[in-house]
Amino acid sequence: MSAGRRRRSPGGRLRDLRRLAVFVVKRTLALLLTVLVGVYLTIVIANMGGRVDEIRRLQIESAVAEAVRANPQFADMSASERNALIAERVQLEVERLNLDEPFIWRSFDYLEQAMRLNLGRAEQMTSDRGSREVGDIITERLPATLLLFGTANLLVFFTSVAIALRLSRRYGSALDRTVIGLAPSSAAPGWFYGIFLILIFAFVWPMLPAGGMVAVPPPEGTLAYAWSVARHMALPVAAMFLSQIFISIYSWRTFFLIHSSEDYVEMARAKGLPERLIQRRYVLRPTLAPIVTSFLLMLIGLWSGAIILEQVFNWPGLGTLLFQAIGHRDTPVIIGGVVIFAYLLAATVFLLDILYAILDPRVRVGPE
Repeated sequence: MSAGRRRRSPGGRLRDLRRLAVFVVKRTLALLLTVLVGVYLTIVIANMGGRVDEIRRLQIESAVAEAVRANPQFADMSASERNALIAERVQLEVERLNLDEPFIWRSFDYLEQAMRLNLGRAEQMTSDRGSREVGDIITERLPATLLLFGTANLLVFFTSVAIALRLSRRYGSALDRTVIGLAPSSAAPGWFYGIFLILIFAFVWPMLPAGGMVAVPPPEGTLAYAWSVARHMALPVAAMFLSQIFISIYSWRTFFLIHSSEDYVEMARAKGLPERLIQRRYVLRPTLAPIVTSFLLMLIGLWSGAIILEQVFNWPGLGTLLFQAIGHRDTPVIIGGVVIFAYLLAATVFLLDILYAILDPRVRVGPE
């Protein structure tokens, strides 16, 4: 068959693009529905089915009563007049916050605002700059989480793929048996290793800081600041690396071993092709789809563990913010943090679907 015949016609490429577009739209709608349900359940749970709003009414009544009684302008009023003024101001505040409406209707209003990322104002927490806007509070913390988890995951991914490829060529070696023996150690989460790393490298041998993101006060100059952040990242990144690296190497080494025994790989070896070329072209390329799938599923698991890990290392990220918001019962910040995590998870799953469709041509993205 000639090269011209093997080339897809413009009409065929157009149909492929159309199917891909339909696939993307369907997956986007499905993930949006999933996020919608998850966020709504979070709103209901965070408000305890409306009980938190009752607590807020009591707090409003207490704050207004204290403000009125402490104001000298109202000192000459009688008790009945002060009570009437307090009731009037409480009612105005309740109406402003829509607390006079049934919770079921307000919950849908909260859902609409959350999905549009109009997260409102925090009840007690503030950003480092003093803003009470939930969006500003989360915007300050999100880059720290992305920096920490992005660095750790990329390090795990590239290191484990390189070592797994090497082990697939040295099946049964001492290193191969060592990795197999250490694979169960990945059952422990990253924060578990983090506790021991802090104990060893921050207290027994004080080489690295135990927590935080940067020295206090922050060093001046870009290079000095970056070096301080890198030193503070070392232990949490090492903790996540230790909790994932051995099971990742073991899993991907298994994929490579399976494909290394295929007939086309043996044919390539019989032709005398270099081993590195065989590993890269005939082993790594066919396994990219399951490798990317495993990597992104691992990433989803790490997102869910961000709260505990960031608390252990006092890392000022989104997980620590969510933990603090739960302690303060700051419902808008809790909902905002969960919304951002939901969007991060949805984006990860969406990226997984698209990459899988691109990397594996056997995956059909729509009807022929």
